[in-house]
Amino acid sequence: MRVFRGRAASIAADRDVSRQLLSIAATGDRAVRVWVPHRQIAFGRRDARRGGYDRAREAARERGFPPIERAVGGRAVAYDGETTLAFARAEPTADFRTGTADRYERATVDVARALRSLDVEPSRGEPADSFCPGTHSLSVAGGTAVGRQRKLVGIAQRVRQDAALVAGVVPVANRGELADVLEGVYGALEVPFDPSTVGTVEDADGPSDPERVRVALEDALVGESRKTVTDVR
Repeated sequence: MRVFRGRAASIAADRDVSRQLLSIAATGDRAVRVWVPHRQIAFGRRDARRGGYDRAREAARERGFPPIERAVGGRAVAYDGETTLAFARAEPTADFRTGTADRYERATVDVARALRSLDVEPSRGEPADSFCPGTHSLSVAGGTAVGRQRKLVGIAQRVRQDAALVAGVVPVANRGELADVLEGVYGALEVPFDPSTVGTVEDADGPSDPERVRVALEDALVGESRKTVTDVR
C-alpha cells in the first residue's frame, strides 16, 4: 500500500498529489492519503451549474476561503487549513461497472472504526439540510450539551475504467467558522442548509488534535497492508 503524508505547497500542487493516487491504482497498486488540505471551499460540479455560483465563490472569498472546484463529490465542502482532514483511498478496478457499493461500504466501515478508536461513536446517515448531502455519510451526537445529530463524515467516489478513488472529509475542530462559511456559500447557491448540522470530532467529545485523528484514519484505511510511505512536500 502506497501511503502519502503531508501536503504540497499550494492548492494546485496538492490536488496534483491526490490525482497521483488514481494513476498508482491504474498500475495495479493501492494508495491511501489522509491530510489537512489548504484552507479552501471545494465546490462540486453541481454547484458550478447553479445560478448563484459566482455569488457563492465571492461569499467564500469574503470569509477568507479560496474557492476551488473539485471532481469528486456533490456540494461544497469547507477546509479550514488547520483542523479539517481529507482522506482518499485508490484501488485498481477490473470492471468499472461493478464494485461501487462494496468500496463505499468498506470505506464507511473503516472510517467508523477509526472514529470509535478515538471514543467517537458514529451512526450512518445525516441530518436534513447538511453540507454536501449524500447517501454515504456518518453523523454523531453534538456533544454533551447538544441532543441532535450532526454530520461528521461525507464520502464520495470517483470511478475510471482502470481505477477508483473513495474520498471524504472529517472536520476535527473549528465548527463555528466552518458552519459560518458554509451558511454563506449555501445561501448564495440557494441550497437548503442548516449550520447547526455541521459536526466535528471535538464537538462529539473526541480529540481536537488533527494529527491524532489523521493517524487513526490512516491506520484504518491501510488495514493490515504493508505501508510504503512517501512524504509530500
